[in-house]
Amino acid sequence: MSWFLGFGIAGLALLALSLLFDGLLEGVLDGVLDGMFDGLLSLPVVAGFLSMLGFSGAIVLGTTGLGTVGATVVGVAAGAGAGWAAYRLSRALMRDRSAAAPSSGDLVGSAGSVVTAIPAGGYGEVLVYLAGQPLKLAARSEGPVAGGTEVWVEGVLSATSVAVRPVER
Repeated sequence: MSWFLGFGIAGLALLALSLLFDGLLEGVLDGVLDGMFDGLLSLPVVAGFLSMLGFSGAIVLGTTGLGTVGATVVGVAAGAGAGWAAYRLSRALMRDRSAAAPSSGDLVGSAGSVVTAIPAGGYGEVLVYLAGQPLKLAARSEGPVAGGTEVWVEGVLSATSVAVRPVER
């Protein structure tokens, strides 16, 4: 039973180390297997296999009368399942792509409110929301706009300033 527990603990230690050294086995074996296993020999997969082999083998050995061979067979099957699950999960996470990051061009047409009054021909400040996040920008308008007025963004003048117009209702 101590061998099985040793495998399980070694697998957990390898899993912890995989947070720092993932990709190590792929790098060491790069070109040797020519992508034949493509991620199946990653540290999380090997660690999942080794942990499940050890712990499930120890459980089977301690709770049933199957003996060492039976515990090894059950452990290898459970380890293969855990390794496959780790492989599929890591592949799914690697394929996950988020949407494009919002840009300043996305501000055009958005609503906001004047924080600091905008004088004629000068700059004031507006609060607008970009991708749900509040963004305080310098603002310019054709005419004067009082504080607290709701405005629409007509154009982006720079990374920190916009052209606005008051909302007419």
